[in-house]
Amino acid sequence: MSTRQVGIKDVAAAAGVSIATVSQVLNNVAYARVGAETRDRVHQAARRLGYGPNRLAQALRTRRSDVIGVICEDMATAPNSGLVILGSVEAAKVRGYTIMIINAPGTGPDGSGDAGVATLMDRQVDGILYAAKGRRRLRVPAGLVGLPAVLVDAEDMGHSVSSVIPDEEDGARTAVQTLIDAGHTRIGMITSTDDVPEAHSRLLAFKDTLVDAGLEFRAELVQSEPSTDAAGGYRAALRLMQRDRRPTAVFCFNDLMAMGLYRAAAELGFSIPDELSVVGFDNQELIAGNLHPALTTVSLPHYEMGARAVEILIDAIEGNTGPGPLTALPAVLPCTLVARDSVAPPSGQAVTPWA
Repeated sequence: MSTRQVGIKDVAAAAGVSIATVSQVLNNVAYARVGAETRDRVHQAARRLGYGPNRLAQALRTRRSDVIGVICEDMATAPNSGLVILGSVEAAKVRGYTIMIINAPGTGPDGSGDAGVATLMDRQVDGILYAAKGRRRLRVPAGLVGLPAVLVDAEDMGHSVSSVIPDEEDGARTAVQTLIDAGHTRIGMITSTDDVPEAHSRLLAFKDTLVDAGLEFRAELVQSEPSTDAAGGYRAALRLMQRDRRPTAVFCFNDLMAMGLYRAAAELGFSIPDELSVVGFDNQELIAGNLHPALTTVSLPHYEMGARAVEILIDAIEGNTGPGPLTALPAVLPCTLVARDSVAPPSGQAVTPWA
């Protein structure tokens, strides 16, 4: 029995086409003018002969491995890391690339994952996508500087690595405007005391949206907590809802804090949305979709950020972006409102008018 390795010439002969046609079909060349029937014949011949492209030979020829490394902070506990990874994997597949994923511990403002960068570079990845656990500015691992690299949901303090981030401010504006459009004029906010970009942008958007609608911003209707979980939301909600002039609607920093608000409202005897409308942020579906009533919230574009980061990265790797393949200016993606059942017009009951 012959042990000769099947080559592209064999596939061409079996399919009755040229070697160039086989190469175009098997490498998914976008501009190739090859009919569907010919493509099927080539693929059938390749499968029948057991032929696969020689990745090592391709790498030697192109000096690329067609592999992208993804460093994901706290992968097991970050609630939306799976969507970022899925977006990156599917976008990479379309372009003929494979993803290699490494977990890294999140370490606040300092970049983590130096060992991960070294590990990926040892495996000859063409570029690296670094997915932060939460929106912030960070010091990227030193090894990323000078490489094709893109941050997801974070910005580089040194302005040397490109990033893809959500439009937090516009998303928060949409949330507050949803409450205004429902007829609410006394709107409160439950937020975080953390010095992070998402806290600043969401609070700024809350203020600006009220003012743009001709409503007065009242600092006493903003309650902050260092803990942005359900317990923090519960404590802030108790302070907010026991005021003499309580709000008829509340915008929450995230869905976990909204969960805490639901508990406080139930204890205080306020019905959602009949007596209190609520909008969250993040669209953590296991939370937002399972609260009663289901929570209207703003969805962060995690899948889209993963996909867009990979597209930017591959364009840079392949030299498709001109003289400046990567830029410190972030790509900003929109957040979308997910309307459910927690918003209704104000009832006008049990609410003391403003003095």
